[in-house]
Amino acid sequence: MKKWLFALIAVPTLLVGCGEKKEALPEPVVPQIPEVEILTPKEVVLNETIELAAHVEQGGENVDDAVVEFEVWESGKRDEGQMIDGKLEKDGVYKATTTFDHDGVYYMYAHTTANGVHNMPKQQIIAGSPDMTQVLPEDEKSNNSMDNNMMNHGNGTSNDADHDDEEKDEKNHH
Repeated sequence: MKKWLFALIAVPTLLVGCGEKKEALPEPVVPQIPEVEILTPKEVVLNETIELAAHVEQGGENVDDAVVEFEVWESGKRDEGQMIDGKLEKDGVYKATTTFDHDGVYYMYAHTTANGVHNMPKQQIIAGSPDMTQVLPEDEKSNNSMDNNMMNHGNGTSNDADHDDEEKDEKNHH
């Protein structure tokens, strides 16, 4: 009986004593949000090739392996917009080209992903001499909110679906 009691005390003591000391795991490195400076002019001439350009930095360093896509659309016609792939020129500067063939107010997002982190600054571009009274207002809630765009970007959801559900509910209650 004494042997069993000794074994019950000795074995766990030996196991604890033989265990390796574990060092604390290093904290995971969370990449910083890329800083994106849009270099495209805010006013452009009609029917001339326009350079869409953005400078990308992360942690104070140029990023030469980012994915940059320029989304361009005319005011009020975002569904008709186009995505244009940006190509690295040098030192973190990405460029693409486009042409505006009629007067208007346009918008551009510089969709930028660097080290798995996305940023998408927006800029207004005035092409030619648009009649500003005819410009359709942008829905700032859905188009300028970084959070909303991050949540809805690429997943096919929109606030319109929620709005349609509300309308259906109203019709069912009347």
